[in-house]
Amino acid sequence: MSQKKNFTKGFLKENPVFVLLLGLCPALGVTTSAFNGLGMGLATTFVLVMSNIVVSLVKSSIPDKVRIPSFIVIIASFVTIVELTMQGYLPDLYEQLGLFIPLIVVNCLVLGRAEAFASKNTLKSSVIDGLGMGLGFAMALTILGGVRELLGNGAIFGWKFIEGDGILVFILSPGAFIVFGYLVALLNKINKTT
Repeated sequence: MSQKKNFTKGFLKENPVFVLLLGLCPALGVTTSAFNGLGMGLATTFVLVMSNIVVSLVKSSIPDKVRIPSFIVIIASFVTIVELTMQGYLPDLYEQLGLFIPLIVVNCLVLGRAEAFASKNTLKSSVIDGLGMGLGFAMALTILGGVRELLGNGAIFGWKFIEGDGILVFILSPGAFIVFGYLVALLNKINKTT
């Protein structure tokens, strides 16, 4: 598979959220706004890329019996870096994302890419895969949060486009499922036509 194809597969054909249905807990839990979705997506992308780098470098040194626990320790280290950095420099976003930041450790997207890809491929391929899947995840969360914010508040990234109140249900949990369902159907239609 070419490097370009490896990078772009996370955007449409193998989007982690809308196609593979991975990482749905943060996708539905924190995407009340485009800003929250983008913040969570970029945090996950950082952890994904960095853990892929480390796993691809140390894969031959890790015995098979402790492979998964080792991957979790590597991922948890980068999640701690993200959490402390966000707490120090982006306290408002940190407060909004709350418990979902430490849950990146057990996000099946991050652990799955470490196990299925980074542990079997070169450093360069692992970085490209991490960027592609991570940015695809960030794009999905941003779109989901943007649609929910637009319908629920009449705004995107806090900029008000529609006067008055939005439809409250889209800011609440049921709105996440409604918007998610329509976006999955839309992406399936797009993927079938291409």
